[in-house]
Amino acid sequence: MTRRALGLISAFTLLGLPLAALPGDAEACGGTFCDQGPMNMPVDQTGENILFVLAEDHTEAHIQIQYDPDTDAEKFSWIVPVTSVPDFTVGSQQLFINVLNATVPVYGFVNQFEPCDYGGDGGYYDDSCSGSSGAGSSASGGGEGTGGDDGGTTGDAPKVLLRTTVGAFDVVVLEGANAAVVMDWLGMNGYYQDPNAEPILQEYIDDGYVFAAFKLVQGAEVDEIHPITISYAGNEPCVPIKLTRIAAKPDMDIRTFFLSANRVGPSNYHHVVINEAQLDWPMFASNYKEVVTLAVDEEPSNGHAWVTEYAGPSEIVDQTGLFSELWDHTVFVDLKPIDVVDQLIAQGLMECQNNECTYNHPLVQGILYAFLPVPDGIPEGDFYSCLECYEGSIDVDAYIPELLAQALLERVIEPGAHAVEILTTWPTLSRLYTTLSPQEMTQDPFFHQNADLPGVDLTQTTATQFFPCRGGSSWNLPGGHKVPGAGQTWPMMPAEMPYAERVEMIPPAGAPQVEVDNAQLIDMLLQMLRIQMAPEPRACDSASASASDSSSDSSSSSDTGATGGGFDGDGAACACRSDASDPVVAGLMLFLAGGFLRRRRA
Repeated sequence: MTRRALGLISAFTLLGLPLAALPGDAEACGGTFCDQGPMNMPVDQTGENILFVLAEDHTEAHIQIQYDPDTDAEKFSWIVPVTSVPDFTVGSQQLFINVLNATVPVYGFVNQFEPCDYGGDGGYYDDSCSGSSGAGSSASGGGEGTGGDDGGTTGDAPKVLLRTTVGAFDVVVLEGANAAVVMDWLGMNGYYQDPNAEPILQEYIDDGYVFAAFKLVQGAEVDEIHPITISYAGNEPCVPIKLTRIAAKPDMDIRTFFLSANRVGPSNYHHVVINEAQLDWPMFASNYKEVVTLAVDEEPSNGHAWVTEYAGPSEIVDQTGLFSELWDHTVFVDLKPIDVVDQLIAQGLMECQNNECTYNHPLVQGILYAFLPVPDGIPEGDFYSCLECYEGSIDVDAYIPELLAQALLERVIEPGAHAVEILTTWPTLSRLYTTLSPQEMTQDPFFHQNADLPGVDLTQTTATQFFPCRGGSSWNLPGGHKVPGAGQTWPMMPAEMPYAERVEMIPPAGAPQVEVDNAQLIDMLLQMLRIQMAPEPRACDSASASASDSSSDSSSSSDTGATGGGFDGDGAACACRSDASDPVVAGLMLFLAGGFLRRRRA
């Protein structure tokens, strides 16, 4: 295998999002009426996240570092395979929050009612409501070194290519020919590693990779953890998922984001479009993760596939909170400790009222904890709301104003300014999602741009539940499928119903190469479901029944023709035909017998 571009893994974030949109104005819909909608809800966003910036001559990987908040800070460490020594800087935590919130898939529905004086069509209405809705440099303050003598190692010891400090992390880049020796060196130097990682590290060594290892600087706590940005030559991003499988849980959520000139798709993994009919629309697609998991597990993907959740203008991302001209670290250099919170409030980075403080940037609280720790026995809100009230309790050894100013510059101000820069520079944002279990983490996914791909936007995905004057309700889904209504619950789908509507490969140019297209199968299965759920048909009129009974030869030509079943004068179904000669049912049986079903793997 040739040496490939740097690949990275990301981290955990949990965002507070609104559970439902505020009701909008009711509107008429072509002779029908919409309710106060849409009612919707965003899907869960927990999981691992990484954002790539694809420039012409280099790639930036912005990584959220996953950690357990109960982890002992002294035992926290993290390792990433890289193809060469990259540049390291602090990333913007607020950037991840804003990008996630802007692009999260949101599923909802509106109710549409037919006034009785408009008549009905048997309960399956076709129309839906309209109008509903530069490579960076290493962080300053850290020393650098090269050579194989670092740490007193000799012989087969790994070569230290770089040692530096980036924000709250000590970083070292190692090159070695033997994974066991690399693991020993990391252990002796305070980088705790799982012994199960050794054979995987050896795979990367054999492919020409070196390793960047991170640990918290001495005295730092896990609440100071922040994103890391790694910049390297090349424009082929990769996620080294093989290394993730050591501590991965079944069906682990993984999201990749790309800021670039064009939409991005997977290179060596499949791309899947999920079957919307499998989502639980009355519950706002609460089974979204399950549907995606089963869709990417179907053949031929077999667990190696991604779903595109958003691909469109990057301007969708709100830049609020990323950066402010009011932020100025220099005023903290000579500031008295009792004035720190007042200055943070003046710069809009935090607020305090009634002995309660809120933080307008996700890293400010951790910085305060480091340089102005809350004394034992004093509530945090009381302490930070009135530092002068507790001046005698301030830890003067922890308060080093020059380092506080440097932390604000490195972790808040510079990352925020860079976040605004990349959002402004790159016009297209892509968001891809998948779930992977440890046994599926056998191949690192790579990605590439394709200027010919259409946009995707699942941020306001709305179905229409239609209630006719007569007959049962139906759901008109955004992708065009129609599902019979089942009260307040989603109907149980036939066992043959696939979870993937389409499975394809994304080439560097041109349209996706479709390998499986289940659209026809989905429609036929939904037609069968519609027949099964239809109200009990009335008996045919006596003349039709008599004619049907009189001659088996003439029955096929004397009932209702193309409809395949008798209907009385007002459109209500009758029961003349109940065998498999119904063309819908017969066609479905033939379709299924033809071997078109794509089974998901066990």
